[in-house]
Amino acid sequence: MPKHLLLEGLSEALGFVGGALLGYWVTELLGLDIFATGYSVSSMVGIALVGLGGGLGVQLARRWRAHQQASARDDKDG
Repeated sequence: MPKHLLLEGLSEALGFVGGALLGYWVTELLGLDIFATGYSVSSMVGIALVGLGGGLGVQLARRWRAHQQASARDDKDG
């Protein structure tokens, strides 16, 4: 059981960081500065894109893990 929890935590952490980095790179491509002084509209949109990327990364990690578990069950049953 602890191995399963470690895989769950690591996959979600990697998904979040990877998604957030992807969101950051999108903001850079769009010319948005998330580290600008104050809270301008472009800064807020950039921050939202980074958060959205992190959330999508976590969801992808969860789907990947569910797929891996389903494949393991099919191999075990079949």
